[in-house]
Amino acid sequence: MFTYILYALAIAGLAISFFKDRKKTKAALMKAWKAFENILPQLLTIFLVIGFLLAVFPQETIQALLGSNSGFLGILAAAVIGSVTLMPGFVAFPLAAALLKSGAGYMQLAAFVSTLMMVGVITIPIERKTFGLRATLTRNGAAFVFSILVAVVMGVVMA
Repeated sequence: MFTYILYALAIAGLAISFFKDRKKTKAALMKAWKAFENILPQLLTIFLVIGFLLAVFPQETIQALLGSNSGFLGILAAAVIGSVTLMPGFVAFPLAAALLKSGAGYMQLAAFVSTLMMVGVITIPIERKTFGLRATLTRNGAAFVFSILVAVVMGVVMA
């Protein structure tokens, strides 16, 4: 219901803008269309990645590996997968939502998304050149531990 209210407000705002200044409204709509065209390949990538992962891994497999009953091993597996995966947030969050619908647990998804955003195993060589090996390993290690803590807190909060 709330979504319909937001759509109605957006349409009303667009109508008001159109009646106030048609030229500016048309220009704004053209800019919005160009922005949509620019982001469309990334959106299609999201759909492809999510569709592929859900096709390859059936719901039973997702529940067994990342479900609520997978316990600490599931959290650890999700954290390791997130640590070694290089994926932007705009792909990760829809993927996490799809995994949640397929039976993944909150703690496991919190570990996956947290490590995905904060731990960068793949980017260690680049980070090492800039900050040094000790700082890189310290940051990644602390981020990994923090991600596990976030997962546990999410499990407590969402339970």
